[in-house]
Order: sequence, then structure tokens, then C-alpha cells
Amino acid sequence: MRIRHCVLSLFVGVTVSVTADASAAQATRDIKVISSAGARAMADACIAWAEQNKQVVAMAILDWGGNLIESHAMEGVAANGIDTALLKAKSALRWRRATSETNRIVRSGENLAPTFMNDFPQPGALPIMVDGQIVGAMGVSSADGEKCAQAAIDAVFKK
Repeated sequence: MRIRHCVLSLFVGVTVSVTADASAAQATRDIKVISSAGARAMADACIAWAEQNKQVVAMAILDWGGNLIESHAMEGVAANGIDTALLKAKSALRWRRATSETNRIVRSGENLAPTFMNDFPQPGALPIMVDGQIVGAMGVSSADGEKCAQAAIDAVFKK
């Protein structure tokens, strides 16, 4: 009887331990984070694209939590360029889609929430996806901003 009680106690102890470990694993997840070097490389790639296409742009790159990790304004950009790029990047990150798509949804009346939430649903920003995870967003102040952002994402993450 005493042996059965010890074995039962040991079994319960191991079960509780394994269950606790499984619960801890389910309570967390691994995420990818864009590095400062990655964000700088994206800015450099966007600048190269803009120069090749004879455009002057400003850009803002956010991490997955919406923190600004890189920004740059090319010489001659409009005074509001950095602000515009930052607002676009925040909108792309919040809605997890290109701001041109959010713009289409707002203009069609399908969803007006972005305007109520003080977002800036103007074309020019993309979420940055790596292995199905959003690691950040890049906003660019020009009409062709999404092309510049896509060129940067392709140059850095799709090698």
C-alpha cells in the first residue's frame, strides 16, 4: 500500500510538472524583431530606389511595437515629409496592410474606423512581414512610397 502511495505521488508530481511546462510554453511565443542594422539597410535601399527613380522622399521604419527605429529625409524633401512617413508607417502597422488598401477601404465607405482612430490612410506604407510575422512597417512620404518600401523590403528580407 505504501509503495502504491509513493508511486501515485511521484506520478502526480511528474504530471503537474509537465503540465506546468506545457502551460508556460503556451503562454509565450517567439517573435522576430527588426534590428537597427536591418532598418538602416532598408533606408539605404529606399534611398537607392528613390535616386534611381529621380524622387526625393522621407521614410520612417517602425518595429513590431510601433517604436521608431530609423528615419531619414533626403535633401530637398518637403518639411512635413518625416511626419507623413511616420503617420503612414503607424497606419500600416495598426491595420497590417498596405496603406493604399486602407485608403481604398475608407474611400469606398467599407470601413471608416481608420479615420475615427486618427490613422493616416494615405498610400505610401507597407507592413514588414518575415516568415508570416509582422516585424514592423515602413512609411515613405511620396506618392510612390509603397514601391520604395517594397524595394527596401525585397532588398533586405528577400535575399
